[in-house]
Amino acid sequence: MKKRMNLAVSLVVFVFFIMILSVAIVGLCTYLLDFIFDISFLENGFLAFFAMLLISVSIGTSITALLSRWMVKPVHNLIKASENVAKGDFSVTVKGSNIPELESLASSFNKMVRELAGIEMLRINFINNFSHEFKTPIVSIKGFAKLLKEEDLGREEAQEYLDIIIEESQRLVNLSTNVLNLSKVENTEIISEKENYALDEQIRRAILILEPKWSAKNLSLDVDLESINIYNNSSLLQQVWVNLLDNAIKFTDNGGKLQISLRIINSSIRFCLQDNGQGMDKETRKNIFNKFYQGDTSHAIIGNGLGLTLVKKIVDLCNGHIEVESHLEKGSTFTVSLPLGMKMDS
Repeated sequence: MKKRMNLAVSLVVFVFFIMILSVAIVGLCTYLLDFIFDISFLENGFLAFFAMLLISVSIGTSITALLSRWMVKPVHNLIKASENVAKGDFSVTVKGSNIPELESLASSFNKMVRELAGIEMLRINFINNFSHEFKTPIVSIKGFAKLLKEEDLGREEAQEYLDIIIEESQRLVNLSTNVLNLSKVENTEIISEKENYALDEQIRRAILILEPKWSAKNLSLDVDLESINIYNNSSLLQQVWVNLLDNAIKFTDNGGKLQISLRIINSSIRFCLQDNGQGMDKETRKNIFNKFYQGDTSHAIIGNGLGLTLVKKIVDLCNGHIEVESHLEKGSTFTVSLPLGMKMDS
């Protein structure tokens, strides 16, 4: 690879080069004047010294002015690119340089712009999806509320419309709750309010909380939980289990089965949730933890696409890891791993 000088050495070499070049040009001019016109500036040493010094400085300044444009061109390009990014143009790129520091600066700038472009795209998608998810139940509530004002409406119809309004209202409540929880988690760097509690009991409570949902679909549950105490924020981890279980119930057909296990495997706490539901394709698996992403584009299944995003954020905050394995029509398996260091004996 071509060896490159760092910025400090490059500046020293540049200044030294200008000095040598200036002296050389002055010396050459003096020699030519003396040789061609028989004019010697060296007879008066004091005058000759100042004359050569003045000429050298003038020539050096001129050369520096010409070459400095080349030296600072990468910086000018970076300034111009920064101005474009400030205006919202994230397609700009900055070319590298033979100087390592400037090359590193250009590389870091290009990486920053790519990340900003990704963040901007996520922001736009978030706003669009949030607007859709928030507007849909409001429109539904408004429409059925108008229908309830009709005088010839039957009791059964009115009851049906009221149930829809209640359901859509709950959907708004769930959406706002998930947005607030996600916002809180995203602004959290260190988990506080930790306590020592039984993790297996917490998971059992989450299963009981969702009992109306899995009972309504006649799901059978195979629960195998090892007794494990953990030192962590119980309210945060409770959201993990509830959201994972709710998601599994939602996408499992009537009469399906859920397998839930908790073990210590390979020096880590391992929670596993397996269903025999609809499963996911490759594209859905890739984006399942993104905000508002829903594999069911028809929105036939009620959801807001924030539950699994919240799960991922909390698990990452706990220095854990979550994996999903799924195939269409063969169900899905979510595995949450938490560091064994978080475990505490009873």
